[in-house]
Amino acid sequence: MYVNVLIETRVKSNDMTFTYKVSKEFQEENLIGKRVLVPFANRIVEGFVLEYTNKTDDYEIKRIYKIIDEERVLNDELIGLGKFISEKYLCSLVYAYQAMLPKALKANHKISYNAKKLMYVKLNEDVKEYDVNIKSQLEIINFLKDNKEVLKKEIKSKSSLKKLIEKNIVIEYEKEIYRNILNDSDIKNIVLTEDQMNVSNRIKDNLGKSKTMLLYGVTGSGKTEVYIDVVKEVLKHGKTAIILVPEISLTPQITARFKGVFKDEIAILHSSLSDGERYDEFRRINRGEVSVVIGARSAVFAPLKNIGIIIIDEEHSESYKQENNPRYNTLDIAMKRSSTYSCPVILGSATPTIESFARANKGYYDYLELSKRVNEKPLPKVTIVDMKSEIRKGNKTFSEKLLNEIQDRLEKKEQVMLLLNRRGYSNYLSCQNCGFVFKCPNCDITLTYHKTSGMMRCHYCGYATNKKETCPECHEASLRQIGSGTQKIEEEISNMFPNAKVLRMDADTTSKKGSHHKIINEFNDGKYEILVGTQMIAKGLNFPNVTLVGVINGDSSLNIPNFRASENTFSLLDQVIGRAGRHDKEGEAIIQTFNPEHYSIIDASKHDYKAFYKKEMLIRKKLNYPPYCFITLIKISSKDFNYGIEEAKKINAFLRNNLSETTSILGPSMANILRVRNNYNFQVLLKYKKDEKLYDALNELIKIYEGNSRIKVELDFNPINL
Repeated sequence: MYVNVLIETRVKSNDMTFTYKVSKEFQEENLIGKRVLVPFANRIVEGFVLEYTNKTDDYEIKRIYKIIDEERVLNDELIGLGKFISEKYLCSLVYAYQAMLPKALKANHKISYNAKKLMYVKLNEDVKEYDVNIKSQLEIINFLKDNKEVLKKEIKSKSSLKKLIEKNIVIEYEKEIYRNILNDSDIKNIVLTEDQMNVSNRIKDNLGKSKTMLLYGVTGSGKTEVYIDVVKEVLKHGKTAIILVPEISLTPQITARFKGVFKDEIAILHSSLSDGERYDEFRRINRGEVSVVIGARSAVFAPLKNIGIIIIDEEHSESYKQENNPRYNTLDIAMKRSSTYSCPVILGSATPTIESFARANKGYYDYLELSKRVNEKPLPKVTIVDMKSEIRKGNKTFSEKLLNEIQDRLEKKEQVMLLLNRRGYSNYLSCQNCGFVFKCPNCDITLTYHKTSGMMRCHYCGYATNKKETCPECHEASLRQIGSGTQKIEEEISNMFPNAKVLRMDADTTSKKGSHHKIINEFNDGKYEILVGTQMIAKGLNFPNVTLVGVINGDSSLNIPNFRASENTFSLLDQVIGRAGRHDKEGEAIIQTFNPEHYSIIDASKHDYKAFYKKEMLIRKKLNYPPYCFITLIKISSKDFNYGIEEAKKINAFLRNNLSETTSILGPSMANILRVRNNYNFQVLLKYKKDEKLYDALNELIKIYEGNSRIKVELDFNPINL
């Protein structure tokens, strides 16, 4: 008996399996989808068994060394899904499978994780009479009569327990337990509004069909309640559900809502879990012990069977696009699984992507709408503050209007959220005497100063160094901090309002396990009056007592050289504005900006997505950007600048000779950040509506540069950032 095993060779053209012989001791079990240890060249490697084969060659075939898994880690559907990913994104097949699995189950992973097992004891049911006179032994027997099974460590008299085990009166055994994941349960009696019921019924009418449905619902319109109602119906029919959220910070609240309804039917998958926890959750799903999976991007690969619905909440979020190889789009994976299981995909958002809304308008997606907040509560009143005039008054960071409103909310015992989409204390340190700026030695980026650690850090490569007191160029003690980050905002607002308790939520304060959960709960419980944070506080969070939202620099994302800059700005502002006034009290938002006339800011202040959509579509059409075309980004990086740019020119020439004339080829150009981790980065951008030559040309391009250690060429289909 022989099997074909896929191993990691790091070469796309070597995406092939290797044949190994199965020893008699392994022939009774189904090996497909399991990891195995096999000899390859002069080493032992891990791989995935993909199929059985009868084909043999003249040369001697080596045997499988070891079967790693007791259960399959890749079922038949996931094996097919991996092939789909490899073909669609032109990535290595083994990388596609690795992306589906938690760290503990990836092939070629050197750290192994085992099931967590504990020793239990119970009475031997076959023993009817107990020949025991010793008091401590009788106490153990009586205790076990009242409890079917007990942890061995809970029995105090170890010697008496040992005697009972020797007499076969008590049986000891090992039992697997899952690692406990901290979860709250938010039990609420859900009564849908008429609008919510209409939307829910339309989704229910399409259960059992493979289609995509866009649910556009303003912030606070109760999309989560609709999700729960639909999932109830899905489970009634014996099917399963996947609910995706973009940020780990959203997971505790939405999980609590679902757990309050579905109890232990829920599994959670996101990167904030420990490796052991993700290992356990994956196996719970794989064993069919749960019916609902909630998680971030990678949860789209959850090994559920008989999927009845896939929900992508906050579908506009950039985090649904994988930025590392394989660069998959979560929606593509969801739609593929939708086709496999004949189930709908629901895209929910108050600010859908321009592409999704355009497809809904064209009829490619079914369109659903929740245009009002629950109980028709008003959307927050929004004030735009022109910071140019505020600076002339001497107000550099906080406008007079924002400070007055914060004071008003504190006096009313209400809560405030402040958004600044930049972590750290200051943007960078600069010398007032000579103009020197501290930059990362590995990247063309300034170092961000973090006051709590006293370090200057690069947010690209992780380089860090202690803050300097004098300029290394002119040696003068004339360094000043330029710009503000969330740390500085937290400090300044604490000084201005010394009686208010201020909490910060950003990548620095949420790096520890359970920190998202802790921050959200403490703010929700009213232990803090003001929450300062980056974009992770903008989406999906629901705090009843928040009545004021302040945006410190509303146009920061407009300055990013990306055709999606206006869309990202509108989305971020509209989402964070929607955190205010979600319950009984009315909400207000203040947007501080240097571009008060920009349409993305004006339309966000009016909660008018459709007006913004029309303006943005006109610009996209003129510039020929999605949804009027597809784009593919070819990333070229090399440690040698001159070699990199010359090869980028050759790539441009190759594509001009091998693609259709209707495809626009832009570049080569330097990437927005030329040097990252001492690699120089260039890019070529393709714009096309349809090009039958595209995949053949890109496949050939990959093969040309395989094995070339001097240059790295990568593909990104429909990238988020250019």
